Amino acid sequence: MTTTPATASDSRTRTRLANQTWEATMLAHAVLMRRFTEQDVWEGLSVREYDVLYTLAKAESPLRLRDLGEGVLLSQPALSRLVDRLVQRGLVFRCTNPDDARAHQLSLTDDGAALQRQVGRAHGTAVAEAVTSALTEDEMRLLESLSLKLAGKEQS
Repeated sequence: MTTTPATASDSRTRTRLANQTWEATMLAHAVLMRRFTEQDVWEGLSVREYDVLYTLAKAESPLRLRDLGEGVLLSQPALSRLVDRLVQRGLVFRCTNPDDARAHQLSLTDDGAALQRQVGRAHGTAVAEAVTSALTEDEMRLLESLSLKLAGKEQS
């Protein structure tokens, strides 16, 4: 897949441009994720397991599985199995939801929080190196703004 930058004389239709923009975004994601996955920073975690720990670490309070799923790219059954493994490893704590005794809430254990911070520091350094080597500060701000806009989470 070859993409070229848009120019003022670009004759692509809006639909074609939108699809090529999406493809370029997904290509950038795939290339970066491959690079990050190959790094020796994960301490025995898969990238998906780290994603769950990171999402729980960002949460201000324990999350229901459904709420955790909004921040993680996994189906509910796959996420449930992954969470079970993290609970068994002592990285995630499952407790009864005080508002609904049939539901559970999830949070990090002390070990899970420590591991998330350790991996997060190394991964954050790798992300910063990859992004800052390719983009200016203005480009980073623009990419952040556009990405949040596409996600429906525009900053105010």
